[in-house]
Amino acid sequence: MKPFAYVRPERTEEAVAHLAAHPGASFLAGGTNLVDLMKLGVTGPPLLVDLGALPLDGITETADGGLLIGATARNSDVAAHPAVRTRYPVLSQALLAGASPQLRNAATTGGNLLQRTRCPYFQDTSTPCNKRAPGTGCPAREGVHRDLAVLGHSAHCVATHPSDMAVALAALDAEVRLRGPDGERTVPVAAFHRLPGDRPDLDTVVAPGELITGVTLPAPPPGALSAYRKARDRASYAFALASVALVLTVEDGRVGHAALAFGGLAHKPWRARAAEEVLRGAPATTDTFRRAADAELAAAEPLRDNGFKVPLARNLAVNLLGNLASRAATAAP
Repeated sequence: MKPFAYVRPERTEEAVAHLAAHPGASFLAGGTNLVDLMKLGVTGPPLLVDLGALPLDGITETADGGLLIGATARNSDVAAHPAVRTRYPVLSQALLAGASPQLRNAATTGGNLLQRTRCPYFQDTSTPCNKRAPGTGCPAREGVHRDLAVLGHSAHCVATHPSDMAVALAALDAEVRLRGPDGERTVPVAAFHRLPGDRPDLDTVVAPGELITGVTLPAPPPGALSAYRKARDRASYAFALASVALVLTVEDGRVGHAALAFGGLAHKPWRARAAEEVLRGAPATTDTFRRAADAELAAAEPLRDNGFKVPLARNLAVNLLGNLASRAATAAP
């Protein structure tokens, strides 16, 4: 048992001050990932700053027609919220596709964004891992990597980000609100997580001492449909081999707004910009959808055992695009 200190502040500024004053300290929300990593010996913060008493668990309307989801709002509460279910179904579906009901009852919005990879080498302290111990190597490249990255990886790391929720937020153009010793700022979810490069130990752009206070969702485009599709090894409680989050509008048979993100393929939720360029203004046909998926996945660099992820992701995207386009056509006056 490694000893650690524990505090439970009641104000956001107190939580930020505690972290700034104690290098290596960690914020604790639901604990569904952090506590596991502490048990495994992957991390050992000298201080836990419990966020449970902070007033950050609300889900409120914004002045521009969007939603503000507090950082400590539970995943189950967000998934079940009427505004999320009706206006942002992709987010509700993504949350319900992740973990178990018990974990969703504990896990929080901020913690979900900050969860770390489930790469087996990262979680096993008896093996080298550049993400856990920079400079030690990445045995996954030549070892067990079936579930790992095909996009955006580097010689230093091929881990994937495990969140379903973050993939949906990336497609929704959501923004993360941060508060730190130097004040407040916002970061688009699509830019919040980092690709590994030569510093895979840095998962996000969060600066030392910063706290996630919430996530803002913009108002959905008029007439937009959205959905989340996930492929996994078993029907429930499994991380994505590949997933797709989509927000789409179709008018007069042509694609208007198109926001597409992949999960399970990279070190971060992968916003499919190349696919979106093909889609916008093009006929809402299967041929267009195939060309869009191929344009994005042309950058894939699969390893020895995970090449199946590329056609899997392609088929998920084409299928979901076709499904939403058909629904849009049916709903058209």
